[in-house]
Amino acid sequence: MTLTADVSASTSYDLGPARALSCRECSHQIPLAAEFACPQCFGPLEVAYDFGTVTRESIEAGPKSIWRYQQLLPVPSTVREHANTEPGLTRLIKADRLGAALGLRNLWVKDDTGNPTHSFKDRVVAVALAAARELGFSVLACPSTGNLANAVAAAAARAGWDSIVLIPSSLEQAKVLTTAVYDGTLLAVDGNYDDVNRLATELAAEHEDWAFVNVNVRPYYAEGSKTLGYEVAEQLGWRLPEQIVVPVASGSQLTKVDKGFTELGSLGLVEPTPYRVFGAQATGCSPVAKAFEDGHDVVQPVRPDTIARSLAIGNPADGPYVLDTVRRTGGAMAHVSDAEVVDGIRLLARTEGVFAETAGGVTVATAKKLVETGKLDPDAETVLLITGDGLKTLDAVAGQIGPSATVPSTSKAVREALAARGL
Repeated sequence: MTLTADVSASTSYDLGPARALSCRECSHQIPLAAEFACPQCFGPLEVAYDFGTVTRESIEAGPKSIWRYQQLLPVPSTVREHANTEPGLTRLIKADRLGAALGLRNLWVKDDTGNPTHSFKDRVVAVALAAARELGFSVLACPSTGNLANAVAAAAARAGWDSIVLIPSSLEQAKVLTTAVYDGTLLAVDGNYDDVNRLATELAAEHEDWAFVNVNVRPYYAEGSKTLGYEVAEQLGWRLPEQIVVPVASGSQLTKVDKGFTELGSLGLVEPTPYRVFGAQATGCSPVAKAFEDGHDVVQPVRPDTIARSLAIGNPADGPYVLDTVRRTGGAMAHVSDAEVVDGIRLLARTEGVFAETAGGVTVATAKKLVETGKLDPDAETVLLITGDGLKTLDAVAGQIGPSATVPSTSKAVREALAARGL
């Protein structure tokens, strides 16, 4: 697969197969740089590639991390020589018990809770850090709803960089602590994520040596999500699933999983079979799902009000591209209440032994709704993306679960407690 960069200026950057940045709106291309907006139309930029020969065998011979896909990512040839968190190659679980509960006869769960800081954000940050190093930055930074904060602070610590992390002051305490422990600079900002993101954009313009992973190096950062698609296909025996359900915050993950599937097919690494992409949001922050329901192409910003704070982006940058992807593949979107989110968390834990954060509850509960409304085919092979660990959002289930009973230290008391549960 070749995407030839139509640019006159050359660059000396070693970013693997990456050859240019291309506007997603007007297709104008510029040389590789720390840019995220098209100079012609201000549309978002993404990485364009000239891929060489890539084989299944070369990938399978690689490390047990996302760097097995190095030939498909915008990272330097020396990426593995620098200390990094080495995320990726997480479990793909055959989820028969969850499938039975949801009415899906061929269900898999991609469990990304096994990453170094227990979310998929380790993938995108690893790619962003590698690119930022090559582009000449020395500080790693981000605005975050929590998981990205963890990943940036940890990756910077591992690399020996300083980190600057901005979070909403209302963030879950677990995510605050699991960022602060890495001893970078952590700033809690009054306001929601969209307020924090605006502030980060201002700071990125003021500090030339700060790499805001999801702002000025966003085109490279976003490519890390492709590795989820790559892994799912490889773990399924080098084939694409028929259906995949993805939680939507900014929307980048959903669009990049689709991009990953498309690249694998174009390179001949998988048979380019049809697949449908489905998006999941919480009702309290569901601007993309509501635009889909209403048949709109424009996503109207909302003020988030949901326990699913890792998805609480009221003005999602990739919202329109999510709509394009879902509609092009024949998928759909839905949203679920906070009560349904908690039910989804508990159902996944009860059936498959996976404790997901609230985003995972959104994915499971949305899959249930999509089955009930006839949007998901119950006979098609389906993958649910579980992107973060439940230990990050304990507040969501606190007060609703606990000991089955408190008993005296006698076998009789235990027998009575068991009998009360029908055991």
